[in-house]
Amino acid sequence: MTVGLALAAAPSTVTTALSTPGRGPAEVSMPAPRRPGRTVVALHGNLDIAAAPALREHLIGTLRHSARIMVVDLSEVAFCDTAGLAVLLGTQRRAQRLGVTLSLAAPRPQVAKLLRVTGLERNFTVHAGLYPVVQARTGLAA
Repeated sequence: MTVGLALAAAPSTVTTALSTPGRGPAEVSMPAPRRPGRTVVALHGNLDIAAAPALREHLIGTLRHSARIMVVDLSEVAFCDTAGLAVLLGTQRRAQRLGVTLSLAAPRPQVAKLLRVTGLERNFTVHAGLYPVVQARTGLAA
């Protein structure tokens, strides 16, 4: 079992179905922080134009109550288009204004390539996996 699946199965997780026409449902899972000072948001499915409005609403809502570090787990994201990237970029800008550090973790090859070819990998802190990010020390008192 991967860390992403364990987080999605946490009892305090709120899951909202997002309809993605022609591609089936996508889910946005919002687990409670796994460690002091960190909020992990596990995304599942497609981050596309159909899912963007609900995704934006959920990420901004989570950001308002986030710990000082918010990690977006992309390990179960099968597809991302420019609308999905725009939501992630907008969330990062809001995070900066709130003093929250936002990072992306475990993107699949398609999402990693999209970040690279658009040049957005320079705008985000992108971690190859989720486990080291979740387990890292925050520098915050527990």
